[in-house]
Amino acid sequence: MSFFNLFSKSKISDQLKNSSQKLSQAITQIFTHKKLDSLTLEEFEEILITSDLGSDFAREIINNLRQKKFEKNIDEKFIKEFLADEIEKILKPCEGKIDLDSDKKPQVIIFNGVNGAGKTTTIGKIAYNLKNQNKKVLISACDTFRAGASSQLEVWAKRADCEIILPLKEGEEPASVAYRALDHAIKNNFDVLLIDTAGRLQNKQNLMDELKKINTVLKKIDVSAPHYNLLIVDATIGQNSRIQTEIFNQTVGIDGLIITKLDGSAKGGVVVAISKIFAKPIFAIGIGEKIEDLQEFNAKNFAKSLVE
Repeated sequence: MSFFNLFSKSKISDQLKNSSQKLSQAITQIFTHKKLDSLTLEEFEEILITSDLGSDFAREIINNLRQKKFEKNIDEKFIKEFLADEIEKILKPCEGKIDLDSDKKPQVIIFNGVNGAGKTTTIGKIAYNLKNQNKKVLISACDTFRAGASSQLEVWAKRADCEIILPLKEGEEPASVAYRALDHAIKNNFDVLLIDTAGRLQNKQNLMDELKKINTVLKKIDVSAPHYNLLIVDATIGQNSRIQTEIFNQTVGIDGLIITKLDGSAKGGVVVAISKIFAKPIFAIGIGEKIEDLQEFNAKNFAKSLVE
């Protein structure tokens, strides 16, 4: 069973064009009829950094190039193939799989992230996929602060034909909603519980403490819950996603990432930067608004698509 839609290489190549064209054109400009000398390497390192691949990765790439082909004539094809291979090495250990075949039911998954990252939409797409695979799915609307959040999630629940636990009143404590949801899921033999949370800036300590409380309350019912704490990261924010990942990981212990909005971003390289620093599993990438546009993460195809 696949938790997400299977990776489509042609689809991701099309949707990553904003990122790949920027990088590919820069490589062509730098390495056409030039030697791989110090000046060329400096230009290449700058391009890697401005493409959001991260300074650590950029330095590593330059050092590896020096060892392999320094002062020799090369072409852009070699550079692109070399770069794709190096990106794949970083990303391959981060290919993540969510196991829902465990005997432990329900599997509890919390979706964390800042405002606008795409948590609600991601939950809706996942619920739809799981329902089509005959999983009994319950959704919990624990974003009790944002106006319209529960109704937006309810629309997705109806679309996926899934049951949803809503706040009993406006501003109900999110941990209370989560508690009721897990209790209901256990008593009614649900396979999966998907918990939406309020978007929050990583520097708002009171809201981050609220996330901790949700996790703590769930353990009062099931000591193993939650089984996954996922961070939804908006690719368009670039390097700021590194700070988000660090803070959310310190707060709740992130088990993996879903990177959204790659279709509208020229900052697809941030996937590499995050992987290099945190080595967290990447379970899926979002490359569009449609249900099928939430696709499982494949390191090799992503690397090749990013470098064109």
